[in-house]
Amino acid sequence: MLSISVGPLALPVAPLVLLAAIALAAGLARRLAPREPAEARQHADGAVMWAALVGLVVARASHLALNAGAYAAHPWAVLDIRDGGFVPVAGFVAGGAWLAWRALRWPTLRRALAGGALAGLVVWGAGQGALHWAAGTRPLVPDVPLVHLETARAQPLPALLAGRPAVVNVWATWCAPCREEMPALAAAERRHPQVRFVFVNHQERAELVQRYLAAERLALQQVWLDPEGALLVAAGSRGLPTTLFFDAQGRRVGAHFGVLNAAALDSRLRGLARP
Repeated sequence: MLSISVGPLALPVAPLVLLAAIALAAGLARRLAPREPAEARQHADGAVMWAALVGLVVARASHLALNAGAYAAHPWAVLDIRDGGFVPVAGFVAGGAWLAWRALRWPTLRRALAGGALAGLVVWGAGQGALHWAAGTRPLVPDVPLVHLETARAQPLPALLAGRPAVVNVWATWCAPCREEMPALAAAERRHPQVRFVFVNHQERAELVQRYLAAERLALQQVWLDPEGALLVAAGSRGLPTTLFFDAQGRRVGAHFGVLNAAALDSRLRGLARP
């Protein structure tokens, strides 16, 4: 599952799991801390929160270092954490090192910090395991029928990929984040001819989609309609935009809910297009 619905909003699941893990870790550390001195509990949950912040910064910096070329061409994207660019292992090592340092300084808080950290890791690990399991139930290209924007012919999505690595973007004209990322996707389509790009419009009329593309001067090669909204359901997402990545064998190797900036998209495509 990529996202969940909360009223009219669709929220990404992975950050929510992380926030829940941090909140539980901080709360438990505060509860396990000794009552004396009076500030011990504040030190305990504060140390956990700082560890989380340090971990996030290092995880982001590690991702940027590994994809320096892509982000050098788009420096502003360094701050755009909506792209999901983090290296969790680096973040956990940095956060753990921070907690270990605080435990050395405050021996009376060692039990509280260890307990909070362990609880947070368990929640995060369980959440990630559930997400990976859910993704594993959708390992191949969803066999959903689509309608070509120009010819109105019907064809299933797997037949469109033709044994090539592919990016499948589910979008709508009313979706502001979709409109924001569409120029980057269109440019990436031109730069990566070895990758098949399929733009699947979610439950809109052909005339409306055609007017939008003409007004925005977006020359997209593969634009298809999903009148029933079946692809979004098959992808495990409740909101737009949703972008799916498939290798040449039709296996789903990545998915993203929300805006993808040009730098993050390029970094994903380099791995996708690699033989």
